[in-house]
Amino acid sequence: MDTKELKKQLLYKNKSAFDSIGEDELEKSYAYAESYKLFLDSAKTEREAVKYGIAMAKRRGYREYRMGDEILEGGKYYYNNRGKMLILFRVGSEPLERGARILAAHIDSPRLDLKQNPLYEEGGFGLLKTHYYGGIKKYQWTAVPLSLHGVIVKGDGSTLDVCIGEDEDEPVFYVSDLLPHLAKDQMARTLAEGVKGESLNLLLGSEPYRDEETDGAIKLNLLRILNEKYGICEEDFLSAELCAVPAFRARDIGLDRSMIGGYGHDDRVCAYPAITALLDSEDSEKTVFAVLADKEEIGSEGVSGMQSEAFTDLLAEVCEAKDANFRVVKAHSRCLSADVNAAYDPNYPEVLEKMNAAYANCGVVLSKFTGSRGKSGTSDASAEFTASVRNLFNENGVIWQMAELGKVDQGGGGTVAKYVANRNIDTLDVGVPVISMHAPYEVISKLDLYMTYRAFSVFIA
Repeated sequence: MDTKELKKQLLYKNKSAFDSIGEDELEKSYAYAESYKLFLDSAKTEREAVKYGIAMAKRRGYREYRMGDEILEGGKYYYNNRGKMLILFRVGSEPLERGARILAAHIDSPRLDLKQNPLYEEGGFGLLKTHYYGGIKKYQWTAVPLSLHGVIVKGDGSTLDVCIGEDEDEPVFYVSDLLPHLAKDQMARTLAEGVKGESLNLLLGSEPYRDEETDGAIKLNLLRILNEKYGICEEDFLSAELCAVPAFRARDIGLDRSMIGGYGHDDRVCAYPAITALLDSEDSEKTVFAVLADKEEIGSEGVSGMQSEAFTDLLAEVCEAKDANFRVVKAHSRCLSADVNAAYDPNYPEVLEKMNAAYANCGVVLSKFTGSRGKSGTSDASAEFTASVRNLFNENGVIWQMAELGKVDQGGGGTVAKYVANRNIDTLDVGVPVISMHAPYEVISKLDLYMTYRAFSVFIA
């Protein structure tokens, strides 16, 4: 056997998707990216992602399920958990004791949440106090246009949806930063301390209420505008969930348009393929779930996070409807935890171990473990399950790669994988490599996005 053939048989090397797919599939991947950009722009919060996902599901014949409803074989359902977590599921004809197939992603992203008592006036400005959500570099959120999204539940119990700053003719909001001429002390601090959390306050306005002289005239004028537009008073902020997110729209990156820049790729770049893979899997005989959870960025806590019993209870209801043993079903079920990994960045090569890093355009990323410093906080998928997924992808022409998140002692991160695995369900992290993860504007490859969709599709087929 010559050296070339021996290398082909024995050596492992990441494949570039550009070298491995034809023009037809390249065109499909770019078309798929266009639909994803629409989702990204329309779903900047978990609540908006739930609404968008429900609309997609309804168009494909899915109907709402409430706990205790009848479940029929062949039925297509969606479960809306408090407007912040969405579970799509289709009941297959295959015996459920063989296990369900589960795609689990999250639909929350780092952002600036408004405090419950946020509005104040200072120095000729009206401002809103915030409490940042998730792991951010605080300095990245200054001096960029921000939009305001969320809900206000008023004193009479009515709910008001808020979205200001996305349309071109709407105002945007802003967190100020120091001019470099006066930033000597600021720039002497570490990056982590350069901007304080209590300084991430949104500029809301500057015009006073002019009918009469009064203290707090700017604040009063802003409350007047809010009252005229939305019928709210200051107390209504106490029962509101409002957040500031980047007002940027998703755009192609690069002269070749091979990449997408946008807010919230982590983790909507995996949530969208999970939704579309399930909706497109009509021929599958398996019972399939797409779980889109909230709160992953702060530990998957609460009633809409992956640690809640919402998914477990729903799986139990399906088992009861199919007269299947709940424990047996869990033990035989399999899950892809659909979450992103860090793409190799040539500007910051020192934090990644090149032999075990993810690379843009090399396909969907398999991460056997996540966690940090000694694999703390990870489920670490079994070799057997990892091999089965690897072989499945190879057999179906899915371009994939294996990676970990950074050098051993550099840091790390977590996903929802361990919370699914804790239910005695084999789970492996699979997703898209991302540049500038958790920044207000992240970047991904269109081919990696499409290969993630292909990976999910063959997993649940």
